[in-house]
Amino acid sequence: MAEIGKTLLDSGWLAARSIEVNEDGKQLTTSNPPSLASQSKWMEAVVPGTVLGTLLKNKAIPDPFYGLQNESITDIADSGRDYYTFWFFTKFQCKRLLNQYVHLNFRAINYSAEVYVNGHKTVLPKGMFRRHTFDVTDILHPDKDNLLAVIVHPPDHPGTIPPEGGQGGDHEIGKDVAAQYVQGWDWICPMRDRNTGIWDEVSISITGPVRIIDPHLVSTFFDNYKRVYLHVTTELENKSTWKADCSVTIQITTELENGVCLVEILHTENVTIPARGNTQHTFKPLFLYKPELWWPNGMGKQNLYEVLITVVVKEFGESDSWMQPFGFRKIESVIDSVTGGRLFKINGEPIFIRGGNWILSDGLLRLSKERYRTDIKFHADMNMNMIRCWGGGLAERPEFYHFCDIYGLLVWQEFWITGDVDGRGVPVSNPNGPLDHDLFILCARDTVKLLRNHPSLALWVGGNEQVPPKDINEALNQDLRLHPHFATPSLPDWDSDPSVYLDGARVYVQGSMWDGFADGKGNFSDGPYEIQYPEDFFKDTFYKFGFNPEVGSVGMPVADTIRATMPREGWEIPLFKKGADGFVEEVPNRMWDYHKYIPYSKPGKVHDQILMYGAPRDLDDFCLKAQLVNYIQYRALVEGWSSRMWTKYTGVLIWKNQNPWTGLRGQFYDHLLDQTASFYGCRSAAEPVHVQLNLASNFIEVVNTTSRELSDVEIEASVWDLDGNCPYYKVFSKVSAPPKKVVQISDFTYPKSENAKPVYFLLLKLYHVTDKTVISRNFYWLHLPGKDYTLLEPYRNKQIPLKITCDSVLVGPKFELEITVHNTSRANALQDGLLHKLFSRFGVTADSNCGLKVVGSDPGVAFFLRFSVHNPESEKQDTRILPVHYSDNYFSLVPGESMSFKISFAAPTGIKKSPRVLLRGWNYPDGFTVFG
Repeated sequence: MAEIGKTLLDSGWLAARSIEVNEDGKQLTTSNPPSLASQSKWMEAVVPGTVLGTLLKNKAIPDPFYGLQNESITDIADSGRDYYTFWFFTKFQCKRLLNQYVHLNFRAINYSAEVYVNGHKTVLPKGMFRRHTFDVTDILHPDKDNLLAVIVHPPDHPGTIPPEGGQGGDHEIGKDVAAQYVQGWDWICPMRDRNTGIWDEVSISITGPVRIIDPHLVSTFFDNYKRVYLHVTTELENKSTWKADCSVTIQITTELENGVCLVEILHTENVTIPARGNTQHTFKPLFLYKPELWWPNGMGKQNLYEVLITVVVKEFGESDSWMQPFGFRKIESVIDSVTGGRLFKINGEPIFIRGGNWILSDGLLRLSKERYRTDIKFHADMNMNMIRCWGGGLAERPEFYHFCDIYGLLVWQEFWITGDVDGRGVPVSNPNGPLDHDLFILCARDTVKLLRNHPSLALWVGGNEQVPPKDINEALNQDLRLHPHFATPSLPDWDSDPSVYLDGARVYVQGSMWDGFADGKGNFSDGPYEIQYPEDFFKDTFYKFGFNPEVGSVGMPVADTIRATMPREGWEIPLFKKGADGFVEEVPNRMWDYHKYIPYSKPGKVHDQILMYGAPRDLDDFCLKAQLVNYIQYRALVEGWSSRMWTKYTGVLIWKNQNPWTGLRGQFYDHLLDQTASFYGCRSAAEPVHVQLNLASNFIEVVNTTSRELSDVEIEASVWDLDGNCPYYKVFSKVSAPPKKVVQISDFTYPKSENAKPVYFLLLKLYHVTDKTVISRNFYWLHLPGKDYTLLEPYRNKQIPLKITCDSVLVGPKFELEITVHNTSRANALQDGLLHKLFSRFGVTADSNCGLKVVGSDPGVAFFLRFSVHNPESEKQDTRILPVHYSDNYFSLVPGESMSFKISFAAPTGIKKSPRVLLRGWNYPDGFTVFG
């Protein structure tokens, strides 16, 4: 018997422009299959992927993400749809036995297609967000290659791109059920093919006479989460011409350790399915006692169980199986009576939302498990707990959700409606959504079935800054209504098992500015999206509603990224034009403007924050100073919201976490996967327990988002000037921080002191009294009111001595490093006893396999240090190895202080020398090697 299961068809594909192919689909899959012969119009294809991805792979177009090269690629509006209509072709083998059935599966195609298998044609209906599955059992060759050809047509309404660009171009793409960002936005260029292609997984699946379709898993909780029931409903399809007597088994296992699994439940029920019939079978609720719960990032562990469903057919054997990692958790979402913001509870505990907006991983839909893993781990590393999948992007893929399950990121999933394309914009767009409302609803229902079993999925939202048309909205409200148990848990009777609902266990909200988000009424009340004074984020007047779904700012990457993504003309920094009112306007070069650069000034509102450090000399200096601003900007944003946790706010989502292309605004890491300093400012501010300085009130605060009370802790505050002196040192003892509360500790008095320095550093540490373990560490560089940071410019000449030690482990291609950096300078004007008190709890890791001392004798803070990892064998200008995961970066060390950092990365394939880890800093512009 052939093996039951799924086989991916993800290699060996060819592609060709349809107008250059003389054969039809029947000929391509029978008498005249294509090849890569010389002079052939066929090329190696990227599947899953898009037409542009295939053309780029074959160097038939320049890289659209580099410089201005996207402008030289033909837009579908100029070429017509036929130009981007492509044939895709591959071969596969498939042997089956009697009473086995084979299905060909497309998890998504954009936008419509005809499929040919061995000369047999199937027309696939339209829609970017729907699955296609059809039976190919009777047309396969059992003993030779099967030929598969697919002609893929672009969206019906690809639209045009106005000369001024705009949000979603001319909005024509909104007439289709497709991603809307492809016509360009104020943060991305247009995708010239509008993402035409087989953009998601293709597979063949072999089953017996009965196959399993879209099981639905729902958990209910009682007795304070001690008693838990798993509810399961699945569709079973009998492909045979005879009645099928089946036994359907559910197995629930959990991994203990080292691959050892424990079977928690093994349950079987008998089902009879009529010939050629479908049955929706609901199991009796399965009982578990006190399972390990799934928690979001920062609240606990992301415990996952494996749910395996197997169907065995009498006189045949195993017919099909289905497996899904599943997390037991309860999610509740209501409008908070205190703040008016939407409040989320997980397993009965309120969670303060600090997350960000997500478009998609890559604008050309070069999606991969590896990149998804990196993307989502980056979000977890920033201490975020929610990702919003914006309505102009994708219904994200199961792989995205899988890693959100793994790393604990709640997901807000929007459907494909945006205000700009569906009701607003210039010109004013059509408010009635896509032309085919039934298609939209069908795609929405299919998306729900695809994603609903993931514990990370938190809520469905109808659209971005707009609600769907009335009939679509009513259908979604009905389809996604809560089951009575989740709507009103106290009801004694249920109308049905929760798993028979399409979802039923999480809320549907009609739009991103309705029902507890923004002003709750749909008025344009999210944002702003530009540079701010850091202290403004803490002010009561900054944002007046309880939950802001979008607030954004700057996002300049490091200079290496600019050089890697632009020719030399793009390395010119902006011109700074000072107006009569004293405000400076930044005028970027054309490439930066094309890549949607957002300036670090807002004439009339915010003075240029880069010039606060002095006029930048060149690209490296500009980008370094931009990182200083990035760190301050996003730390202040998150800290400002956290300081009003539950009293004014229930959450905030930053616009946006990353760029799906080489954009220059609103990002924590760039498209090449190198983190900006924003990443680490957010990481610091969003840690579960955090000590911070309220920049508006000047009070030291402790934010405790956990369910544990903090007691027996102290806060140490020390000020350091540019001469290495410590003019202010204070310990706040007997600190207590109740769970899920913000506590004001004390006014920070140093700026009010006599002879306070115009620029100074503040180090805050929250630690346990008993063992001096640091819970939260927060480092600020500050200036007195009316001053700036220009005194930091000569501070670059300070040579602060460092001692660096390193431990390394190599597991396959993956390096795991622990590097300790110690500022060995001693502060001026401090007694030895105070020095000992300050630093007795910090030590340098011993038994290291490498060591380095950096020459220098100046006392002071080693300021704004940054690791990077490089390939010593690379012949490219950009030698960085990316991605790299750092436990922290962009850090500073006061005299006598040491910190340890974990660094992990995979070495490039074929590299013979050890990768090199560099450490650069404000005091060390040229940097030095600390490993390799």
